[in-house]
Amino acid sequence: MQSARWLSCALLLMAAAASAQPAGTPDLEGLWVAHARYGPDVRGRLMIFPRANGLVADVAGFSVPVKQQAQKLSFDLPDGKGSFRGERSGDQIEGQWIQSVTVEGGARYATPLVLLADGDGRWTGDVVPRGDHMTYYLPVARGTGVPYSTYLRNPERNQGMFLGVSRIEQDGDVVRLVGTRRGQDEESVVATGAREPDTGTLSLPLFGSTFDFARETDGSSAFYARGNPTERYRYFPPVQLDDGWPVSTLEKEGIDQARIEKFVQKLIDMRQDSVSTSQVHSLLIARHGKLVLEEYFHGFDRDTPHDTRSASKSWTNVLIGAAMQAGVPIRLDTPVYETMLGSVLPDFNPRRKAMTLEHLISMTAGFDCDDSGERPGDEDPMQEQTAEPDWYRYSLNVPMAWNSGEKIVYCSMKPNLAAGMLEKIAGEPLPEMFYRLVAKPMRMSRYHLFLQPTGQPYGGGGHHFTTRDFMKLTQLFLNDGQWEGRQIVSREWAQTSGAALRVLSPRSAQTYGYLWNSFAYPYRGRKLHAYFPGGNGGQVYIGIPDLDLLIAFTGGNYADPVLFRSQREF
Repeated sequence: MQSARWLSCALLLMAAAASAQPAGTPDLEGLWVAHARYGPDVRGRLMIFPRANGLVADVAGFSVPVKQQAQKLSFDLPDGKGSFRGERSGDQIEGQWIQSVTVEGGARYATPLVLLADGDGRWTGDVVPRGDHMTYYLPVARGTGVPYSTYLRNPERNQGMFLGVSRIEQDGDVVRLVGTRRGQDEESVVATGAREPDTGTLSLPLFGSTFDFARETDGSSAFYARGNPTERYRYFPPVQLDDGWPVSTLEKEGIDQARIEKFVQKLIDMRQDSVSTSQVHSLLIARHGKLVLEEYFHGFDRDTPHDTRSASKSWTNVLIGAAMQAGVPIRLDTPVYETMLGSVLPDFNPRRKAMTLEHLISMTAGFDCDDSGERPGDEDPMQEQTAEPDWYRYSLNVPMAWNSGEKIVYCSMKPNLAAGMLEKIAGEPLPEMFYRLVAKPMRMSRYHLFLQPTGQPYGGGGHHFTTRDFMKLTQLFLNDGQWEGRQIVSREWAQTSGAALRVLSPRSAQTYGYLWNSFAYPYRGRKLHAYFPGGNGGQVYIGIPDLDLLIAFTGGNYADPVLFRSQREF
């Protein structure tokens, strides 16, 4: 009799479940992924060799003439598919590959490219542009009060933060993403698409493009930190490479291996249940100038450059410091407008006339901007407008809001204008200058510089570097400006730039130097000064001089307050 009762209950529960979901309606529960690759298709071997009428360049099926002027060479592919400029130096040509405009970011990037002589007047090298792609993850679970709950994760730009998707509905073959968009109070349909009966894919329009989501059945998906189910972490020392980093072990450099293993395990085991779950893409540690930990998550690796966002402001600082060290006549008191315009009249606006390089790199220039997106000099309005493609000229015309030096206000336009001053004074393109003064001596080989519409690298952020390479900038400052015995920037420049010259945020107690953030961390009853390049999404490369310690995080929590977790909690 009791068995009969249990059978009856089971049948009733099955009937209730069937009535909750129409017969024949597919089950959407699980992980869905859409990946779109846009190129660029021009990549691989590049050869420059002589022909009857001069040199030609051969790459990705194109063969185009090479322009020569003394030791300088250049060529352009048709339809903006790419270009190269370089200069002969012994048995090689050192130059920059400029890739086509990306779909994902709408910008071009400059990548260092070295061609080696291999006989018969021929030079050969490999074009490795920045990848152009977009990925969306849609983890669908049985909801509470709704059939299915979900959210959108986008590793490249974290677009899910702006859409606020919270659930997915289906009506026959029609599927809808529903949520509360950023800045809105009420729920609405974010996207309406279709389930393809033949393939089972979900076709959904997002940000002007249509993405086909397929059910992900592979437990090694990059959605997870290190696969599903998670692995048991075991520490191994970093790999020794020919990149200037000596390697050691945690134990040899006085770091508790068990505690580090526990923390890495925490990152691996972190539940992926929200768009605001911390997305740590890499964690690297150096102690006493030696790399002792190198871990990557969510499909990222040591060879793929990562978006540094505003951490690249410190790139601008290092390049200015390296130029000063090399003798370029740029100083803290160099006037902005006289430099950029060539000269100014005696009755020129006194506020503008008094502005100097130091005001730009200390964030005390009096421009009307604060990167809120609401001021005329803010980064987003400047980059989104098309009337003035020259961002230097755009910046010079931004209204003044106060006298320079009166207060500190964070604004990305300022370091970009500082970079423009450097190029104007040095008379050398910034990509070539960075390669010559910083990247080559510090053995940085794989990076992509985000370019303005007029072709100059943007001094306010957005460059892509491997974590091993970009954290060298922090180690450079820990070394008082030296790398492998070579003085890249002066000791004074390194110490002043990383100092707590001004309070950037009274609420968080974050301080600022010259395009370097700083903070005082509590440690065993005292405060330790730390400085770091910091960028949106969780990019932070922290140097703690008193401990001779460097901790680097990269992440994907763009435009989400949780991005500060690496810096302030981890």
